[in-house]
Amino acid sequence: MFTGNRGCLVDDSGEVVRHHRGQLWITCITEYKEWRFPLARPGRWTPLFFLDDASALAAGHRPCGLCRRDTYLSYRDAVSRAARSPEPLRAEDLNRRLSAERLTPGRGLDRAADRMVWTAELDRLPAGTVIVDEERSPRLLLDDLLLTFTFAGWAKPQPRPDAGVVRVLTPPTSVAALCHGFRPALHPSAWGSDPAGPG
Repeated sequence: MFTGNRGCLVDDSGEVVRHHRGQLWITCITEYKEWRFPLARPGRWTPLFFLDDASALAAGHRPCGLCRRDTYLSYRDAVSRAARSPEPLRAEDLNRRLSAERLTPGRGLDRAADRMVWTAELDRLPAGTVIVDEERSPRLLLDDLLLTFTFAGWAKPQPRPDAGVVRVLTPPTSVAALCHGFRPALHPSAWGSDPAGPG
């Protein structure tokens, strides 16, 4: 559903050489003003792709303030409410918060082992949060279901457990946004076969 930007990931020959560049990790719509960007152009941002907002938030991205302005404002305002800030937080504040919550220090292309996870009581987590199971497989929490991530969509629905301590992949800032009114756009597979389902 979305493309993501975490900076230029390629070298001058177009080879992927880095996991990210900088603190700006945003999620964009796939079409905007007929702008076109190559997938691996040196010196430009390198497009990534996300199933939906839940997977993008879990990866540590936030909505873009340009092509997803209303969604960005909803996210910003929800985080601001969670932080009890008298003024709306700036984009730089959001970027700094998310940057501190994504990765432990490290280098290289494969940073999966460096992803920060945190623990929380399951019954305190909102719908749209992604947790990881014992095999580190991402699982999406809905109000009453637990779904497994696949590249084709959310699958293998199971009843959401009532309680327990779980490891959370979605950064705390984005979970706070979900708790304070931000509604993520979810892939139709989260709602079964009905793409017009709630969300």
